[in-house]
Amino acid sequence: MLLELENLATSFRTSSGEVRAVDGVSLTVQPGRTLGIVGESGCGKSVLSLSVMRLLAHPGRVVGGRVMLEGRDLLGLSGREMRALRGRDIAMIFQEPMTSLNPVHSVGFQITEALRAHDTTSSDSSLKRDAIAALERVRIPDPSKSFDKFPHQLSGGMRQRVMIAMALAGRPKLLIADEPTTALDVTVQAQILDLLRDLQAETGMGIILITHDLGVIAEMADDVAVMYAGRVVERASARELFEDPQHPYTLGLLGSIPRLDLDRERLTAIEGSVPPPFAWPPGCRFAPRCPFAEAACDAAPPPLRDLAPGHQAACLRAPL
Repeated sequence: MLLELENLATSFRTSSGEVRAVDGVSLTVQPGRTLGIVGESGCGKSVLSLSVMRLLAHPGRVVGGRVMLEGRDLLGLSGREMRALRGRDIAMIFQEPMTSLNPVHSVGFQITEALRAHDTTSSDSSLKRDAIAALERVRIPDPSKSFDKFPHQLSGGMRQRVMIAMALAGRPKLLIADEPTTALDVTVQAQILDLLRDLQAETGMGIILITHDLGVIAEMADDVAVMYAGRVVERASARELFEDPQHPYTLGLLGSIPRLDLDRERLTAIEGSVPPPFAWPPGCRFAPRCPFAEAACDAAPPPLRDLAPGHQAACLRAPL
């Protein structure tokens, strides 16, 4: 197993008290496979990824569970040991490349800086060659010229490719891609996804793909975890999830996707919005928005139950 999360819990200290943003999440990622994590904004997907990378800003902190990378618990490492792993064994593509890239440094400088963090002996010219090779690997036209460009001189798609080049420069075993196609047009989005797929085939890395777009999940993921209000509510292979969804939230997400085989259809709308962490209901957190909710749903949070081999759902009424 490449990555194993066991009951991971992350909380934030606020004026309203302790707020649990990720609440007991258990997931696994195997080498060469892609785990898709899907859900609306506010479900805890990005906080989960930052918890794994140990990049949570104050007042966020991991308060429970384990993050095992090839059998090594990342939560038990010192800051220096964790910095040595980032970029080499585990890397991340952050949301919004324009804000994630430093606007006052060239993209080549920033990739070289990432390489230098794990290579203190190579010459500057050698690292520059490696950085240009990384830009070429992500199919940036004329990488030698692009090396000296600043982020604002590149399109959104090119900036996203730079972020991928920076993340993959150290050839990590695990890549976390947090909304890698956000704000990109459909053509560029397809190019980025094809690029990630090709690089995974080339290197054998595992990928955690975080998105709210089930179309991207269908195209990229081998396994899927659906998150809602800090918890995983359904987990299955991508094929099983799309063919036989078993949680009402998953049904709602799938029902909101337009179908090309129908001339006219009424899309399903999930009423309401994700509650904030300080206002989660005591029972099933989806119950206030669920069309199948009953009195028992308000009594206690339903556990993830095995419905079929490799398919789990946290719903009292499952199988639906």
